[in-house]
Amino acid sequence: MNDDHALKNPLLETRLFVARLLFAVLVIVLLAGVLLWRYYHLQVVRYEGFVTLSDRNRVLVEPASPTRGLIFDRNGVLLADNRPSFNLSIVVERAGDLEALLDEVEGLIGLSDTEKERFYKQLKRRRRPYEPVPLRLDLSEREQGVLAVNEYHLPGVEVTVQLLRNYPFGKELAHVLGYVGRINDQEIQVLDPVRYSGTLVVGKTGLEKYYEDELLGEVGYQTVETNARGRVMRHLERTDPVPGKDLHLYLDSRLQHVIYEALGEERGAVVAIEIATGGVLAMGSTPTFDTNEFVTGISFDNYDALLNSSDRPLFDRALQGQYPPGSTVKPFFGLAALESGTINSDHRIYDPGFYQLKNEERKYRDWKKGGHGSKIYLRDAIVQSCDTFFYDVGVRMTIDTLSIYGTRFGFGQKTGLDMPTERAGIMPSRAWKRGAKGLAWYPGDTVNTSIGQGFTLVTPMQLAVATARMASRGEMRSPQLVRKQHAVPPPAGRIKALDSHWNYIHQAMQDVVHNRRGTAQGINRGLNYHIAGKTGTAQVIGIKQDEEYDAELVAKRNRDHALFIAFAPVENPRIAVSVIIENGEHGSTAAAPVARKVIDAFMEYYPEPEGVADESG
Repeated sequence: MNDDHALKNPLLETRLFVARLLFAVLVIVLLAGVLLWRYYHLQVVRYEGFVTLSDRNRVLVEPASPTRGLIFDRNGVLLADNRPSFNLSIVVERAGDLEALLDEVEGLIGLSDTEKERFYKQLKRRRRPYEPVPLRLDLSEREQGVLAVNEYHLPGVEVTVQLLRNYPFGKELAHVLGYVGRINDQEIQVLDPVRYSGTLVVGKTGLEKYYEDELLGEVGYQTVETNARGRVMRHLERTDPVPGKDLHLYLDSRLQHVIYEALGEERGAVVAIEIATGGVLAMGSTPTFDTNEFVTGISFDNYDALLNSSDRPLFDRALQGQYPPGSTVKPFFGLAALESGTINSDHRIYDPGFYQLKNEERKYRDWKKGGHGSKIYLRDAIVQSCDTFFYDVGVRMTIDTLSIYGTRFGFGQKTGLDMPTERAGIMPSRAWKRGAKGLAWYPGDTVNTSIGQGFTLVTPMQLAVATARMASRGEMRSPQLVRKQHAVPPPAGRIKALDSHWNYIHQAMQDVVHNRRGTAQGINRGLNYHIAGKTGTAQVIGIKQDEEYDAELVAKRNRDHALFIAFAPVENPRIAVSVIIENGEHGSTAAAPVARKVIDAFMEYYPEPEGVADESG
């Protein structure tokens, strides 16, 4: 015990503790001093050096644009693809004097006022610093060479390779495919800033717009180290973008070319539908335009010329044009008359060339002065397009029955086509007139409706859909442009009618083309198959009671529109076609020959039904 106590010296232990504490404090002070000196050295002594180093090398996260999905026709022909483009952009943070830089670039390759204006708009709406702002897309080889030689005098200028949309068929598919164009101020407010990072364009019209989400793909990212001039020194890491989905259409580019050639310089539209599937085989509207002009940004002058042209080339007549259907409605209303029990196939009238409502003096005239004779049956009324017969039967049915059957065939409603712009047309009714006009329905309105005049308006697409439903004996299919990767869905419903009534109307429509008294008999020469059709003429301006229509006295744009609907072959219908030629005057001479060319081409390309009906893949 005494030895242990002797070993412990309180004074010595205290001194030892104090010495250790002082040593620790000294070490801490020294370390703090070193850190402070280092901080001073870095922040003050070497500040300029590190600023220079920072400017020389930056680590940036750049978006990697996805490859836009391709569009193919039913046979694998490429309709919309992507081609490499060398684009000039400016990183304004590295540009120094931006105005001086733009002047120098202008001196080298020339810049238009439109390009400068577009550049400043892009600059205002960019989402982050150091984001390159496009100045010119699709540089020529000469421009690339000039910029490469002068790159060291152009701080902030970048020439990069991107993929631009390309439309090999240009004008022929302008309204179907639509086009992509530069993102504008309105679009940037609603588009997802993440998905569209690094993407300059968006679908503006047509399929490009309707299927934008599928075609776009998913953006990727890459981390890069750049020098002060913006040149990438090395790639640090990368997340690959996901390409957009490809679209495969029902459309046949060969038939589309036939339509384009057949319409020529006319203002008009053609729609061809595959009856078994509802697939759109071809759809054309003329005049048209070259979609490739819009990809890099069309000039203001060129766009203004398209926008203000009296021929309206930007207007898609096939989906947005609304026209009186004229006599093309007669087969549909004829079926309605039979099915509703209003008449039977033995019903006949005397046609003096006009019709009068009871207790009215007004005469509703037939197109044929003097009428069609004393014994006009429904078949004759369709074959010879007798207005008087349908005036009488329409009034007997009333507007209620006309409206019910017109709606079943698709009039007055959008068809459901996978396109962003489609008009519904008008299938008038008592309720419609009360709501739209604030007026009651009158018998005279029914008279006009019964021959496709008055308030009735249809699109060429609606006429083609109605014709396909007639040909298929009532199968109600919605038209589609894009082929889905599964079997064809069943029809949404069926228009119920007796087989005998379908047969009667089909035979009458066949006689329109193949009977010597048929209004379209002029297109039957050389046919080795049967076409069922119906001509139509739609008034553009009204004619007074005691006046006669004289085309020579009417301005071209006030002349009647020419229409024709058809399906073929009659025994096993596979294709339905509608044609309208604005101010073409007669469906028999202006519209029917166009339909004949389209159907002939279809029968040549697809001699067997199996060639187009298999959609299981």
